Amino acid sequence: MNELRHQIEKEVRPAAAAPQVAYVTIGEEAEGQRIDNFLLKLSKGVPKSHVYRILRSGEVRVNKGRVDATYRLCSGDVVRIPPMRVAEKASDTARFVPAASFPVVFEDEHLLVIDKPAGVAVHGGSGVAFGVIEQLRRARPQARFLELVHRLDRETSGLLMLAKKRSALVGLHEQIRGNALDKRYFACVAGHFENARQHVKLPLYKYTTADGERRVRVQEDGLASHTIFNRIEALPGFTLLEAELKTGRTHQIRVHLAHSGFPILGDEKYGDYGLNKALARSGANPGLKRMFLHAHSLTFTHPASGESVTVTAPMPPECEAFLQQARNQRAHD
Repeated sequence: MNELRHQIEKEVRPAAAAPQVAYVTIGEEAEGQRIDNFLLKLSKGVPKSHVYRILRSGEVRVNKGRVDATYRLCSGDVVRIPPMRVAEKASDTARFVPAASFPVVFEDEHLLVIDKPAGVAVHGGSGVAFGVIEQLRRARPQARFLELVHRLDRETSGLLMLAKKRSALVGLHEQIRGNALDKRYFACVAGHFENARQHVKLPLYKYTTADGERRVRVQEDGLASHTIFNRIEALPGFTLLEAELKTGRTHQIRVHLAHSGFPILGDEKYGDYGLNKALARSGANPGLKRMFLHAHSLTFTHPASGESVTVTAPMPPECEAFLQQARNQRAHD
């Protein structure tokens, strides 16, 4: 996709005064993608309205014929793309994205699974210049296709899956829609979680604050949401839980726990501000300077082989240190 974008930018925005039409032959990396999404991705900086206008007008052709915005591309299709002026700002920004590598948990020709550290956004936007996906694309310029399969909050660490082929992305998205992916997280919460296993089914409503911050709350007309919590370890004043996601709503684990009276330690949006401040204080014992939420296990059906795959990410050292400090306190009590 990066190669195609560079080709489009070169062909539809040449240095010469007269722009030229570009002809792109679709490869495996774009097979199955809707043409409107294909064009929007290639032409960053071009208004959406313009992309849809050239589709409606028939200026975009596939195999010399007109198509509508919902047409799904096939390998071997030849797409005619008329001249489009791409904003210079978008291409300039891309040049300043630093390449970065992350711990690789699993990789083959179809998939890449990394262990994302806490504090790193998965993609740019909302005040973040760039994230994991932009840095990985920068570090892997030879990759013809690289897309996020799902997302993690910036403050959450752990398993993040990316697709290296469009067929893999489509297959994994089907598994997500069918709740066929088994995603599990470790979360340490304030208080004593009494039940060994508890289902939480609370509808979640997404909204934006007056300051433009994205938030979620429990609300009757929200989206149906389901999390299962398993008690792993009881500690003095805290409980280590494993969360099983049955739906994948924004901030689902965080809001379900906070609403149930068990805020995640270090959660700046939905947590206990006073407790978080005390835990982050220099010399605090136990001490914690991050949100304790870690995506530790992911089980899925491989989109190419059909085999069941389970990948795991170890507990981050700072979280393990916190747990050990709490265990030591328990031993002395």
